[in-house]
Amino acid sequence: MTNTPAAKVDGSALTGVSETALLTLLVRANEARRPDGLVDDPMAIRLVDSIAFDWGKFGPSRRQDMGLRAKAFDTQTRRYLRDHPRATVVALAEGLQTSFYRLDATDEVGHDFRWLTVDLPPIIELRRKLLPPSDRVGVCAQSALDFTWMDSVDDSDGVFITAEGLLMYLQPEESMSLIKACAQRFPGGRMMFDLPPSWFAWWARHGMRTSLRYKVPPMPFSLSPAEAAALVDTVPGIRAVHDLPLPEGRGRIANALLWTVQRLPVFDPVRPVWTLLEFG
Repeated sequence: MTNTPAAKVDGSALTGVSETALLTLLVRANEARRPDGLVDDPMAIRLVDSIAFDWGKFGPSRRQDMGLRAKAFDTQTRRYLRDHPRATVVALAEGLQTSFYRLDATDEVGHDFRWLTVDLPPIIELRRKLLPPSDRVGVCAQSALDFTWMDSVDDSDGVFITAEGLLMYLQPEESMSLIKACAQRFPGGRMMFDLPPSWFAWWARHGMRTSLRYKVPPMPFSLSPAEAAALVDTVPGIRAVHDLPLPEGRGRIANALLWTVQRLPVFDPVRPVWTLLEFG
């Protein structure tokens, strides 16, 4: 008697911005498959192998950027959890990120931290079908802009909020309202977000093609490093803003370029913005 392979889960229900979760998952899984991958993410590989989808529509998907982003978010989350081992991590618009499983797979931060996933119902349904459950992971099936998710956050032992790949897809007033609401609601907490380089803001606002068959949704929100730094002066509740360095990637030349771009202000328009906010 032979074992029948498990049926794959249909990923075609994801459309618009939610569909980008499949693109970033694919890129991260391809990075994780490499023997010299920047991120150890067996769960991402498992998800790609468990989803029925026309992956080829995204075009080339072997690149370092999503591995670098995952590495950066993991680093800052891990640092916070070392000091606040029972904190709650809130993953806004988490998509098909697998950060909880990467962090929980090691003993670096213990296993007492809690997690709250906030995303739209189609994403939540896909996650429920694909990811192993945990009594430490809560779920809010709603938009991150519906601030009632905040009522589900136990911040008594600290809170770390991630907005990985989210703010750029929101309107400027929406992104700022989210940042302001988090700063006011969670004093003592932190929030990390990323944004694409400001130099191609015009292009991003109109959507970018990754292939002849796929166009990334418009990204109407961007900030320069200087504009992000100014949040400490313009948003009540923010006590510090950190311009995070780009993690080390693969290849000496690539790392030398990253080092140079990070440290010379003339290159600020061409580098992504990875920002950590401290709330007071």
